[in-house]
Amino acid sequence: MTKHKATALAHPNIAFIKYWGNQGSDWNLPFGNSISMNLDAFTTTTTVEFDYALTSDQLTLNGQPAQADALIRIQKFMDRFRQLTNFTLKANINSDNNFPTGAGIASSASGFAALALASYGASGLPYTEKDTSALARIGSGSASRSIPTGYTEWLQGTSHETSYSISIVPQNHWDLIDNLVLIDSKHKKTTSKQGHQIAKTSPLQQSRIETIQQRVDICKQAIIEKDFITLADISEADTLLMHAVMMSSNPALFYLAPETLSLIKFVRELRAEHIDAFYTIDAGANVHVITTTSSQAQTTAAIQQNFPNFEIRSSKTGGPARLF
Repeated sequence: MTKHKATALAHPNIAFIKYWGNQGSDWNLPFGNSISMNLDAFTTTTTVEFDYALTSDQLTLNGQPAQADALIRIQKFMDRFRQLTNFTLKANINSDNNFPTGAGIASSASGFAALALASYGASGLPYTEKDTSALARIGSGSASRSIPTGYTEWLQGTSHETSYSISIVPQNHWDLIDNLVLIDSKHKKTTSKQGHQIAKTSPLQQSRIETIQQRVDICKQAIIEKDFITLADISEADTLLMHAVMMSSNPALFYLAPETLSLIKFVRELRAEHIDAFYTIDAGANVHVITTTSSQAQTTAAIQQNFPNFEIRSSKTGGPARLF
């Protein structure tokens, strides 16, 4: 047999407590834990085929040969996989997203989660969920959270082996729905990876790090108890703190658009009217509006009426990364 092949599917995730900034190594070890929810409607499907005849890794992304920077990033990841496992073959990789890439919708999270699982599956080597989550983290920190099911917590750790994600509760624990409001689907000019590298230049980052565990504890308990108001308050506070760090970094990063600010004010008004809705935003202009099933129709109708130019893509909570 000259080829080893496997296909994996993974979901992006939306973080309630954010990951922003690394400990200074190329292993993507974070400052503090983070918490997220997998998004069932959005997927990355990746096939890895190891081939004795290949002399370098090859990448096709959404049906097109990958650009040089994307290919280099993938090759570095695969080299790290081979280093960790003593597996030697090069791979032909084909990856497809059903949502915009690089626009603040965690495409790198689902992408590297699917790649990590497909790589282990194609290699034939034994592995655990912990192994796969730690491997995915090397490609993109938040990818570690896309490996387990449902609502997940990424443990900070102090080494490659101790920094991985676990499931807090399964996907059917709570009927939360993420409504992604697409304000800007273009590829962002400054990637999350670049942003992580300059987070330490913000005078606010150290304070954010020192208080993150308190927010993690509150968020985790709110998820377990299905306490929507507490989850809303802590998630919005954490989002604003992360973007404050971004805007006070050197150079300053402005991911939020004017329309983003208008929408988050509107979402807060909805909640003041006793509608289950809160916002959270990753590194981009798009807004994730989280609702319960009972408030879903009312929330999306209100957004569409007041922001008719924005597309809304809704998603229930997603399951784990999986081979098929």
